[in-house]
Amino acid sequence: MARTLHAASTSADAKVRGFASTGLSCSQARRGTLKRAPTYNCSLTPKTAFLFPGQGSQAPGMGKGLAETFPTACRVFAEADEALGFPISRLCFEGPEDQLKLTENTQPALLTVSIAAFEVLREHGAVPDYVAGHSLGEYSALVAAGSLRFAEAVRLVRQRGRHMQEAVPPGVGAMAALLKLPEGKLESVLAEASQGEIVSAANLNSPDQVVIAGNAGAVNRAVELAKAAGARRAVLLPVSAPFHCALMKPAQEKLRADLDAAEFRDLAIPLVNNVGAREIRTAAEAREGLYQQVPNPVLWSNSIRLLAGHGITHFIEVGAGGVLTGLLRNIDPVLVGQKFGEPSELAKTNTR
Repeated sequence: MARTLHAASTSADAKVRGFASTGLSCSQARRGTLKRAPTYNCSLTPKTAFLFPGQGSQAPGMGKGLAETFPTACRVFAEADEALGFPISRLCFEGPEDQLKLTENTQPALLTVSIAAFEVLREHGAVPDYVAGHSLGEYSALVAAGSLRFAEAVRLVRQRGRHMQEAVPPGVGAMAALLKLPEGKLESVLAEASQGEIVSAANLNSPDQVVIAGNAGAVNRAVELAKAAGARRAVLLPVSAPFHCALMKPAQEKLRADLDAAEFRDLAIPLVNNVGAREIRTAAEAREGLYQQVPNPVLWSNSIRLLAGHGITHFIEVGAGGVLTGLLRNIDPVLVGQKFGEPSELAKTNTR
């Protein structure tokens, strides 16, 4: 099992008590009056991977039920507030949405919810055989695997979000989802759309879903060309920056110093990373993977196929939303996905 996260500091515990000002029940964790948690099903199952979501899964209210129900989750939110020096917990629980969707806020917020959910699963006996995370989610996966301390990871992704937001001025970049584009058409669509600008695959999510990113003009042209080539849908995405394309190289270079300053440890659980869709186990591989993923595509479909090839047939999406669970069956219909981000989902979650 992953190394245990460092216990929340004394000051973080004080933050638990301070949550009373938000009107939430985190302070009740200290009095033992939290909501009754559902029973966890720890029956034997096939080999399991935990999947951690990335940007786009955020929504106001995420993590609130976890913090109200489980003292362990509450302590994770308190530790995040302490590490960042501002109440990211309040932003998760209450919004407002326009602040939550700012990249520098979205990334630490999603990571915190994922690790709060992970710690609850761990406390109830959950032991994954592998972990993987989609883009930002790879940081969550590394925390779960014992490679990064949570407080350090939450500060890292805050900086990562800032670097990404600063790399491209508003309106210069864009992203779009192409759904059911006929096989073999993607390269020609991107080549014709570029016209000297950048446009490339950003997320290879499933056989039926590719997300592209680049200069706004080139992405818009690619959307129209994809429709003409037979895509069922081709739609622009409401994002604040064009992630995972060459326009992110300035962000990558800024992030290098942050990654070099962070302490990485060898992984207690193997991870399949984004940039190579390959299994990694060492601290050096973890750091390099996070550096290389910034301007390069997320090879999600290949990552899931690799996990399936290792005998994983059961997946649990840990954190906000259910995007990754929705992609599983499109990648391989035999794969079983569940999600855990709300207290009511605990009793339905099977892992050993």
